[in-house]
Parts: sequence; C-alpha cells; structure tokens
Amino acid sequence: MKTNSDRLIMLSVGGEVTNPSMRGYRISHDGRPLLLPGVGGITYNLRVGDPAMGWVADHVEPCVSIRNLVKDREGLPPTNDGLNFLACVGNETTVISGDAKGAKGVVTGKHGGIEHVLVDFSPEVLEKLQIGDKIGIRSYGTGLALLDHPEVTVMNLDPRILPRMPIQEKKGSLTVGVTHAVPAALMGSGLGADTCYRGDYDIQLFDEKTVKEHGLSDLRLGDLVAILDTEHVYGRVYRSGAISIGIVVHSDCVISGHGPGVTTLFTSPSSRSLRYTIAPKANLADFLGLRKKRPAKAVRKTRA
Repeated sequence: MKTNSDRLIMLSVGGEVTNPSMRGYRISHDGRPLLLPGVGGITYNLRVGDPAMGWVADHVEPCVSIRNLVKDREGLPPTNDGLNFLACVGNETTVISGDAKGAKGVVTGKHGGIEHVLVDFSPEVLEKLQIGDKIGIRSYGTGLALLDHPEVTVMNLDPRILPRMPIQEKKGSLTVGVTHAVPAALMGSGLGADTCYRGDYDIQLFDEKTVKEHGLSDLRLGDLVAILDTEHVYGRVYRSGAISIGIVVHSDCVISGHGPGVTTLFTSPSSRSLRYTIAPKANLADFLGLRKKRPAKAVRKTRA
C-alpha cells in the first residue's frame, strides 16, 4: 500500500494515568438514577478484545486512561490537545515513571468529552502501574494519506499497523474488514463535531429491535466497525452513500444519546472508494496479537 509515511513527523507526546472521574448519579435513558464506575483510572479486568456491552458501568475505558495534566499557560492552547490530536491508534507507548518504568504498550483509541487517550498494557504491567505514572507516546500518523486512494481520508492511525489490518486494495477502492455495519440512525453523541482527529462517536443501543437486526449485541472493544451514510472528513455529518470506519474505544452507556464510542480511522464521501466486508476477527486485539498467552514454562525434570 502506497502511503506518505516517509514524510510524516514522529513526535513525543505524553500524559499521566488519570484518577477515575465520578459525577454522582447518572439518569438513565429510562429514568433510573444510577451510580456506576465510569471513565479514567486503571481498569484491571477490561481490555480490547473484551465485550463492549453488559458491564455494570457507564462509558468505562479499557485498560489505562491518560491525560496531559500540565498546567497550561494563559493564552496558549491546552497542552492536552497536543496529546489528543497527535496520538494515533497503534502508536507505541512507554511507561516513563514508577514501578513499571520501561514497559511498553499501545494506543487503542481516544475518548472525547473527557479527552482521554486510551492505552493497552499486559496484565503484568497493570499490576505495577499507579495513578499519576507518566506515559510517553511516539506519536506518528497524523497527516497519513493513501496515495492510490485520494477519496479516502485516514486519521488517528499509525501507518505501521496497516499491513496487519484486514484491508484489501483494488483499483480505485479500498475494502476494510469490519465486525459490524452500523446504520447512521443509531449514532448519537459526537454528531456535529468539527473534527474527527480526536474524540469518538457513540452508537446508541437502546432500540432492541434495531440492535438485533444489525447483530450489535456482541460488539467488542477494539472492533473495527463501518458506520453507514456518514462522512467524517471535516467533522461528523450524515451523507447518503458515504461511509466511515472506526474502532470501538469504550463501553456502552446508560445515558440517552450515548453508547459504545467509535474513534474514526477511515472516511470517504463515496462507498465506491471505501468499502467494507464482514470479518468477525477484525479486532485490534486479534490483528495486533495483544491478548496472546505466553507459552507455559517447561518443567525441568530432575534425576532421582
């Protein structure tokens, strides 16, 4: 695949492991006051590859949530904006402070509103991490272009993971494997944003009939999904015949207009240039091997 990756800038960005945020009771779409775990912190039992639905939680983020907490200087853009715009899915991360110093991870998405970048680490690393530990990222991918597919806009994606993704090229079109296709009618929070180079776009799952019709009950964190009739080139808009493809980054939600969030990776105004095919294993954990079990250590035999 021909890209402009040799011209892209690799730049250091970083943040700190955040403390979980709580706002007290949340009023569910059906009028129930609920107190639930939500965004932020170190989530020990939820990673990409796990179900995005069914948890006793709201907007919960997998693995590790980071934010740049440097105090901003008056008159300058927020420092956290640099982290959110420049970090890309697939970027390598390194723990640079604390007991887990030196451990490697990978960026798995961005969550708007709270403006977190989400990072996956192995369970062994999670046990060593603490709130406030600093995470460095070699940001790489902003400005990525597919030279043979000028109608396809790419964003939030490290070009080095392209060869491992379920993608096929044909003359004039790009076909991406996804686990699900989502109708535009289900999309909620995030609609109307003026940029998709940060944040996410929520899939509402409150209509049981539509969820069943489109087979959305088994969505997983890290799934690639196609959002039909939406264009994300200069923000999120409804456009008949357009298509956007992204990655599921956080869990389902109880609040009206919200649901599993999707960070955009590909978008095109025409389904002729960007297509999708259903591929059940089109998940970040699968094509990057993030959940592979280490082989068991051989038992050394001793002589009697």
